[in-house]
This record gives sequence, structure tokens and C-alpha cells, in this order.
Amino acid sequence: MRIIISPAKKMKTDTDFLDCRQKPQFLSESETLLALLKKLNYEEAKSLWKCNDAIAALNVERIRTMELTRNLTPAIFAYEGIQYQYMAPGVFQTEELEYLQQHLRILSGFYGIVRPFDGVVPYRLEMQAKLAGPGFGSLYKFWNRKLADQLFAESDCILNLASKEYSKCISPYVDGNVRMVSVVFGQEIGGKVVEKGTQVKMARGEMVRFMTERQISCVEDIRSFAGMDHSFVEELSDESTYVFIQKRGKIE
Repeated sequence: MRIIISPAKKMKTDTDFLDCRQKPQFLSESETLLALLKKLNYEEAKSLWKCNDAIAALNVERIRTMELTRNLTPAIFAYEGIQYQYMAPGVFQTEELEYLQQHLRILSGFYGIVRPFDGVVPYRLEMQAKLAGPGFGSLYKFWNRKLADQLFAESDCILNLASKEYSKCISPYVDGNVRMVSVVFGQEIGGKVVEKGTQVKMARGEMVRFMTERQISCVEDIRSFAGMDHSFVEELSDESTYVFIQKRGKIE
């Protein structure tokens, strides 16, 4: 089984905590994207990132000085978003970190796929960003089916905890040889299942931590997850979608 998650926009550099084990598998593709980013002027970069001036200035400077083989941070400790805060990899012991290295894969617009101990640098490039280059008009076209093929070569069971923006890199290529299970974390409101962005990110992090602490290797075993008052709802779920409803969000 492989667990796929999204990256986070907020990143840090920490070269002292734990060492990286290897470079990302698609580093040559990242070099291609970096070369394209270096050609953008400030306004083009800001438009691409859809951000304010402070974030744009920070990332323009990052691109100007970026080297993909120096001052690297293990990916699992480089991302600082809500999902990663709730995953809390900094408190994991060796056995738990080994589980993550084997099972967890982070999808990335810039790196493609990163394993937890791949060495990365801070970057800003969402998968849906309108970056174009020779032969491609978007990052989805740039990566094409490379990421899916890599995942499917590793496992025939994919647990999808990624956002739609990132799972779109994988889901179109799923065939009869691969099972992909997507997880919905919602609240029951007015008879409908409603997903709320921040709570979903929290729950995804909690789910990864739950799986890691229990060393789960069979996707069916995640149905016992009860973090943040969620419970698995069998009647709303099927073979490809597991639905968890948050009890406290239920409105009669």
C-alpha cells in the first residue's frame, strides 16, 4: 500500500534534525521546472503563484539562489502546513519513521513525488499553477502519467489522502490492476456530507499518524479510525471511497 498526500505551501529548512537519505526520484524534471521559473519576471511569478508581495518577494529570492542538491531537508520535516502539524512526524520513533518512508508519498508540483526522507528545498509551485514550457501547457501535462506509473510500480493499492488538485495526477490512470481508495472526512449537515477545508486537513494528518502508530498495511484497517470524533460510515462508503463523518458536526 502507498498513502498519497498533498504538500504544504509553507516550508522550512532544517538540516540538523535528521539526515536526508536520497534525492527525489524526478530531480531532472525539477531542474527543468526550475529553469522555467528562473525566466519569469517578478510580476509573472506573482501571477503564477497568486500571492501577495511579501510571499512573492520571498519566493523570487528563493528561485534566484535555489540549488537542488544543497542545504536539503527531509521532506517529511520540510512541510509545515496544518496536515503536517497534525501528523506530528517530529515525535515519531525510528520504527514509525521507517513505516512512513515505506508507505507515504507526497505529491508535488515541483518534485513530482517525494518520499519522506528525500532531500528537498523550500519552493512554491502548486500543481494547478499555469506554468507552461516546451510541449506542455500545464503541470498536469508536464507530469502526464509519470507519477501514477511510479506509484503503481510500487504498489497495487493506493490510499488517497490528497486533495483533488493533486490526486488528479493519479486517478485518471487507475485501471483494473490497481485499487485506489479515496477518503472523505465530512460532517452531516442537512442530510448531506459537507467537507470543510481546515478540518479535512487536520483529519488527513491524524489519519496518517493513526496508520503510522499502528503500522497499518491493509487499507480496510483504517475503518477503525476515530480521530477528531470521526467514525466510518459503511452505508455511505464503497470499495473506492471511505466516508468518515464527524459526530460533533452532525446537525439533526
